[in-house]
Amino acid sequence: MKGKVYLVGAGPGDPGLITVKGLECIRNADVIIYDYLAAPTLLQHAPQDAEMIYVGKKGGDHTLSQEGINALLVEKAQKGRVVRLKGGDPFIFGRGGEEAEALIEAGIPFEVVPGVTSAIAAPAYAGIPLTHRQFTSTVAFVTGHEDPAKTESSIDWGALARGMGTIVFLMGVKNLPNITQQLKRHGLPADTPVALVRWGTTTAQVTVSGTLDTIEGEVRKAGLKAPAIIVVGNVVRLRERMKWFENRPLLGKRIIVTRAREQASHLVDRLSDLGADCLQYPTIKVAPPDSWNPLDHAIKNLPEYHWLVFTSVNGVQFFFQRLFENDYDARALSHVKTACIGPATADKLFGYGIKTDILPESYRAESIVEAFENQDVVGKKILLPRAREARPILPVELTRMGAEVDEITAYCTEPVSDHTDALLEHLKSGAVDLITFTSSSTVKNFKALLPMDEQGDLLKGVIIASIGPITTETAKEMGFPVHITADAYTIPGLCEAILKFYGSA
Repeated sequence: MKGKVYLVGAGPGDPGLITVKGLECIRNADVIIYDYLAAPTLLQHAPQDAEMIYVGKKGGDHTLSQEGINALLVEKAQKGRVVRLKGGDPFIFGRGGEEAEALIEAGIPFEVVPGVTSAIAAPAYAGIPLTHRQFTSTVAFVTGHEDPAKTESSIDWGALARGMGTIVFLMGVKNLPNITQQLKRHGLPADTPVALVRWGTTTAQVTVSGTLDTIEGEVRKAGLKAPAIIVVGNVVRLRERMKWFENRPLLGKRIIVTRAREQASHLVDRLSDLGADCLQYPTIKVAPPDSWNPLDHAIKNLPEYHWLVFTSVNGVQFFFQRLFENDYDARALSHVKTACIGPATADKLFGYGIKTDILPESYRAESIVEAFENQDVVGKKILLPRAREARPILPVELTRMGAEVDEITAYCTEPVSDHTDALLEHLKSGAVDLITFTSSSTVKNFKALLPMDEQGDLLKGVIIASIGPITTETAKEMGFPVHITADAYTIPGLCEAILKFYGSA
């Protein structure tokens, strides 16, 4: 039985610009055939057993010819749902029409899922509206790279120069000299504004502006290469006032996030919103304990406890997971007072309907100890569900104050070494600006990934940012030079410290 092919526009580069339907197609695909310009992070939404086939389509460097891609689509469609993931929009200079014709000829059903074309998105991210009431009501999209087999151009340069307010050329960087000459030859003034937007909508976006007379020199000076969009017209003048994307304070900074993947989204989202290019290389993963028996036993004996202390979001999550699996709910804690380290932990607890009784100003174990100095804990039972690898100061000090502390392993952090080769390659190439550490365990496990005799060279020129003094102390013990330590030991605090370091706070 024949399957179906979905010609899906992946958008211009920012993975957030894919359509809802496009994302749905990826999530349900049996096979994904994708291009160079399709955002790699989109592939993370595919089923684990989906077949991934890269077919190149990088200017002048194709892994597979268009005819080969057409044949591959027909072949794979015999087996199930095929997503042909194409940069931008399939039908805007994307050769989607040719692929659709091949499918029709083979009798393969297909759907077209339009995407946001770079012709619109790249100028928008550069602060250039393609139409504007005071400038123009017309816009033309033109290929800057015609079929090389053509004996003469099919572009009506005279009509473009005379009749279009804004002209957008796609794939035209190599032909920029010819484009500017043709437009001037056919009547467009030499001082007409021009802008090239490279890697539009991505954290690598660069925009170079000039006029028909000067743009070639400006592009050479900037070393700008493909892929880029060329915008010609007076609307380019609006960029000075309207540029917004390139104003983001961390634009172009490449930052390694070492936090566990399950917890990294908040940090990645925040840094990405500030313009950073985040590379996720988690050095730890959060896992259940070797046995649930100790925690289950403590939960069954909750009436005996006076206090419940949480030191992390993970502790809250794993505790309540077991609470529910033992057929209890939040009412089982009605008699228990609670203490939390950090607002994120308190927020997680509040998500289960419980407001913490103690939330110290400082987000570390020592602060909890200080807070308990105002409490009568002599002879009181305290349940402390937390990581197996946690520092001993909290149970030691609470016991010294007269409390009976049951320290129970609620979860473990385990080292992760996936994609170490890619991590080392990024460091060796000098492409990394900053590394974030959010716990001592991320530091120790990151250290283990580095060849012992290469640490200094690999981290040369790299900024190290730590979430707090304990993590900083560990990093220094491991031989890492720490440049940034957050004042508030939270993800927002870490981001604020990074901004301050770069002079953008």
